[in-house]
Amino acid sequence: MKNLVSTDWLADHLYTDDLVVLDASWHLPSAKRDAKKEFLACRIPGARFFDIDDISDRSSPLPHMLPTPAVFEAKASALGISNTTRIVAYDSVGLFSAARCWWMFKVFGHDAVAVLDGGLPKWLAEERTIEDSEVPQISVGHFNARFRPVMVMSIDDVARLRVQIVDARSAPRFQGKEAEPRPGVRPGHIPGAKNVHYASLLNADGTMRTTPEIQAVFASAEVDPRKPLVTSCGSGVTAAILSLGLTMIGAENHALYDGSWAEWGASEKAVATGP
Repeated sequence: MKNLVSTDWLADHLYTDDLVVLDASWHLPSAKRDAKKEFLACRIPGARFFDIDDISDRSSPLPHMLPTPAVFEAKASALGISNTTRIVAYDSVGLFSAARCWWMFKVFGHDAVAVLDGGLPKWLAEERTIEDSEVPQISVGHFNARFRPVMVMSIDDVARLRVQIVDARSAPRFQGKEAEPRPGVRPGHIPGAKNVHYASLLNADGTMRTTPEIQAVFASAEVDPRKPLVTSCGSGVTAAILSLGLTMIGAENHALYDGSWAEWGASEKAVATGP
């Protein structure tokens, strides 16, 4: 299964028995949006809600950190997902948080997962069918996780390993010119990190840019996809867009720093500012 599918593809495969569509919408608290409420009011037919904050390590003080394999198994199974299920994840922005869902399934060993290119906005712009009725009962699936630790980096890993770090936040946040949205988190970036704003991989309509364009974006930031990489952002959500882009251009050795700046910026680790 491709890592990115079009609205045309989804419309053609929407009612196949082995396909599950997940609305993985998530918004920063400052957006003051209720993703679950919006899902109930407007969703792609048959979609189920993938709650990024709930499907996480609830014992961690950091936002939506990866859960244990056992927790992910239970949550995925409750969504009617099995190891033979094909998954398409989308979000209500276009491409913002759906890639986090894609990455999580990859981390737990499930490769039959894709992101909907352009997400719900493109689906709506094309005047395709939506649902706003009560969500029906879901038949429980049987998902077995196969954890891939090489896809995840901890704060100690990032501090210890000499690898390229690519930060998906905006330039003002990366450079420390803009305050962080979370209290107690310093402005700036991990020393030596390169800045590739996640939006630079997207077209105006929220679709992913072409492979040559994505390659050019990373090249312009002096990022070498042939060498080991770590993606990072504010809290591990938009970093997954960089991970998706790297996968699309054939990069094989990359992981995501799950704690991202929410953890590093609140720690005693060194912080850099400026370009």
